[in-house]
Amino acid sequence: MTQPTEHARPGQPRIRHNDYGVLAPPEPGAWTPRLSVSVVIAAYGHQDKLDLTLAALAAQSYPRHLMEVVVVDDGTDPRLRLPEIVPENTRLITTEPGSRGRSNARNAGLAVAGGDVVHWLDADMVTFHDEVEAHMRWHHLADYLVVMGYVRYVDHHPGSPTPSEVHTAVSAGATEKLFDEAASEPHAWIIDLAERTDGLRTAGDSAYRVHVTNAASVNARLLREAGPLDTGLVLGEDTELGYRLAQAGAAFVLAPEARSRHLGTSMMMRDGEQVRRYNQAFVPDHIPHMRWLRTHPHRQWLVPYVEVVVEAGGASYEDTRATVDGLLASSLNDIRITLVGPWDSVQEDRRNPLDSPALDLLLVRGLYRSEPRVRYVDRVPGTAAPSPYRLFCPLGWVPGPESLRRLVRHAAEHGHGLVSVALDEADEVVTARLEHTGAFARAALVRGEDEPLDAAVDDVYGTHWMDGRTLGFLPAAEAQPPKRGKTEDPALTREIERLRAENARLAERLAALTRDTSPPDGAGAKAGADRGDGPGAGNSPRRSPKALLRRLR
Repeated sequence: MTQPTEHARPGQPRIRHNDYGVLAPPEPGAWTPRLSVSVVIAAYGHQDKLDLTLAALAAQSYPRHLMEVVVVDDGTDPRLRLPEIVPENTRLITTEPGSRGRSNARNAGLAVAGGDVVHWLDADMVTFHDEVEAHMRWHHLADYLVVMGYVRYVDHHPGSPTPSEVHTAVSAGATEKLFDEAASEPHAWIIDLAERTDGLRTAGDSAYRVHVTNAASVNARLLREAGPLDTGLVLGEDTELGYRLAQAGAAFVLAPEARSRHLGTSMMMRDGEQVRRYNQAFVPDHIPHMRWLRTHPHRQWLVPYVEVVVEAGGASYEDTRATVDGLLASSLNDIRITLVGPWDSVQEDRRNPLDSPALDLLLVRGLYRSEPRVRYVDRVPGTAAPSPYRLFCPLGWVPGPESLRRLVRHAAEHGHGLVSVALDEADEVVTARLEHTGAFARAALVRGEDEPLDAAVDDVYGTHWMDGRTLGFLPAAEAQPPKRGKTEDPALTREIERLRAENARLAERLAALTRDTSPPDGAGAKAGADRGDGPGAGNSPRRSPKALLRRLR
């Protein structure tokens, strides 16, 4: 079972799920900061915009001795330089030629950042005078927060405003006078998410999505535990890091008072369809919570949705096989099975294999040696991260095809941090345990010195009991082994039903579009005659199927 690696710092408040309403930040200017912050800016080109960003940071209300700025030049030619107006503690570093890209640049800044908090900021942002303070007043309340500021996108014309004008306006608390606020645009999808989730308080496991590195801040200890950014991702790397921060116990705060203006539109605004298309090919491999993009019934993914831990040491080959085979036959295919045992000591007698010591373990290892979803470890890892769930399944108990899916779905729908499954109460209570990775990480951060970890989990996420027989768990002696043949595959059935429903929706939409674009009676022939492409020309006055499909998309 999960064991904590450390106890929390004294006085940590307990945020249940993502309801940060228990925190009461002080009014700007009415408190005394003590934490330091490193503002990390990854930059490539656009010296003029960087100059404005640094000019605004030089006018911040946050104490100068508690703030540093690290600018990372990601290979600009000619190199970027620090302008005349900069914060006092500002330095410029450059990425190595073999390590380019946003993730590498931000990681380079993270490596040298010395603050208690890391504040990501894009190199084309103009912050309001108290933007850094607005972030930091939250971080002083709890050390496991991710704070997202409020960004609006404004038109920008090179040379207007100047760095001096920006510094003067920001210092005077008049940042909004620099731009045409009426024409500015917000982060629309973040606003929509906030409206649907009471400012993220009811967002549950989807709260991680707001970690956008153009104006986010993260506790540095938590960031280093979860991070750094994945340099294998070119886009979507900030969302992926947000997901890993959630597995490390983070709570996510939306701070509308932390205001900034983005100079020009974002890539998503300019080419959102292609950005989504690109991300849907790369990001779901890393984020199991993207269930809507993991619909294939038999796909395997880089990060599994559930890690299943089975203690195999000292057990019979038959019991181990029954349990593992049952798990592998689950309709929830998105799993990894971790077999725990003294595998390094298992040796095969090459002359008399039946006399091999630990023969049962040897047989288990041989049986699953080519199964990519099974791995062998000597001890239970401290966490299942980045997988969001971990199931401890007692040996000799076999889940039914739908058991795991039903169990995880119940935990996800109700937000439970721990679901205990009662399997046998005859001689002693035998249980399976489904643990929510982020819940156990949060509990380890806030629990008292002598407080049981499960009790802290119950406090921050909730715990629940379920009946194993009702879920379909059976002892190995009663369970039927998985069989090949024309048995019903629940996962495949669900996927077929989903595709049929989608086809029906598209057919209905196509029919509506066809009706909408049909000309009045007789108009088609007249239009064709006017164009010289009447009935004999083979052209239809209606829109082509390709045009209709484009509208459907």
